[in-house]
Amino acid sequence: MAGLLAAFTALAVAELVAGLVRPAAGPVTVVGGAVIDRTPAAVKDFAIRAFGANDKIVLQLGILAVLALFAVALGILALSHRRAGAVGVLLFGIVGAATALSRPDTTGAGDVLPSAVGSVAGALVLCVLAWKAVPMPAHADQEGAGGWSRRNFLTAAGVTAVAAASAGALGRFFTGRQGQGAVASREGLVLPAPSSPAPALPAGVQLKVPGITTFTTPNSGFYRVDTALTVPKVDAGTWRLRIHGKEVTRPRTYTLDQLLARPLIERDITLTCVSNEVGGPYVGNARWLGVPLADLLKEAGVRPPSKGGTADQLVARSVDGMTLGSPVEDVMDGRDAMLAVGMNGEPLPFDHGFPVRMLVPGLYGYVSACKWIESIELTTFDAYDPYWVKRRWARRAPIKTQSRIDAPKPFARPAAGTVTVAGVAWAQHRGITRVQIRIDDGPWQDADLAAQAGTDTWRQWSYRWKATPGGHNLTVRATDGTGQDQTEQRTRTIPDGASGWHSVFVTVT
Repeated sequence: MAGLLAAFTALAVAELVAGLVRPAAGPVTVVGGAVIDRTPAAVKDFAIRAFGANDKIVLQLGILAVLALFAVALGILALSHRRAGAVGVLLFGIVGAATALSRPDTTGAGDVLPSAVGSVAGALVLCVLAWKAVPMPAHADQEGAGGWSRRNFLTAAGVTAVAAASAGALGRFFTGRQGQGAVASREGLVLPAPSSPAPALPAGVQLKVPGITTFTTPNSGFYRVDTALTVPKVDAGTWRLRIHGKEVTRPRTYTLDQLLARPLIERDITLTCVSNEVGGPYVGNARWLGVPLADLLKEAGVRPPSKGGTADQLVARSVDGMTLGSPVEDVMDGRDAMLAVGMNGEPLPFDHGFPVRMLVPGLYGYVSACKWIESIELTTFDAYDPYWVKRRWARRAPIKTQSRIDAPKPFARPAAGTVTVAGVAWAQHRGITRVQIRIDDGPWQDADLAAQAGTDTWRQWSYRWKATPGGHNLTVRATDGTGQDQTEQRTRTIPDGASGWHSVFVTVT
């Protein structure tokens, strides 16, 4: 109990100091970030598949569980070697402080304070409780020589727990206050009307089929895959974007107001995560508002390789230190690459990159969709490997043609008769021209396609199947706008995205 209370105190005091200094410097956050960075790509991919958006919660709970085990061990050690137990707590503080300084978003020496102060508080608690906690008979109520009575020990433990909990709650309060400026800046932001509005969605873009994914994904339901344990809350008033690097003859720094004063484009664009398995959920479509990225690069003097430029990689850097590398040629080839400021008619949610994020249609998110962006550096693929490339993901990652069955669900038990099979298909920047369905080992049959909103969005499809009783395997494949059929070959998500046909098994009753 003494060890657990020491650890609880250390974390609570660290939370309080982090709330006063910088929330992102808290020990659980910095150690969790370091664990994510050092986790093999295959393990990360498994965590995303298994836990989805809860992967970070699972990681934090795992860290706390490990700390609890060490805390118990240190508490037992302190009963006979009080100083050794205290030194153990201090060592954890040193690890946390060193990790804080090593993080890519560190702001300097102040980031060591949460871990340092928290570990000192934890060591003191362990010294006091373990110093007096000598083994006593279960029925003992009087203090022995140099030891607590059980009653007094439990009283001291209770006071410690309440004090630590109060410190932690106060830390959460200060952390919330630090983000109030960012929240207020988002709530007060009025997005201007686009100079180039998105075309009206054609009639029939959304099929009326129960269970099919909606054409436009609401912000609250849009997938989130990133490495941020704490979602950055950036004040729009203090945010800046810097464009610099190789062949940037006119470096630029922009405020949000300066970007909003420029001509904005509005487009429907489907985003896909490279960790999306065949038939997976990490794909979504939204209406984005933003500044054309190619215009900003041209004003900075950047030329694509096809026009004589030597910088072939654009490295986008987030406020939390994340780096993503995009091909300059793709960004400047005429597609609607943008620095987005709006999503489905409102300022970007914090989870999705407020105040500004980058997106490039046709590329997986890990090479194009930098959230909370603060810097764009022009360089080459030979000169620099961004975050995911260092972890053996591909440098270039165009989105593969994929299709998915949304209805009926796997292992559904529809009644015999006409059953509508439906879903979505996508091949961003190429579009979808054909979707086919196969029942068991039968011939491929053309599905009916919904209206197409554009080559950068997914497309819904449906097929009326005359279902007969028994078990059946339903398989789907798509053809993109270049005439290329979706490959049957199954591949893992690593290194450049999954491939293969999606199928579901149903039992018709």
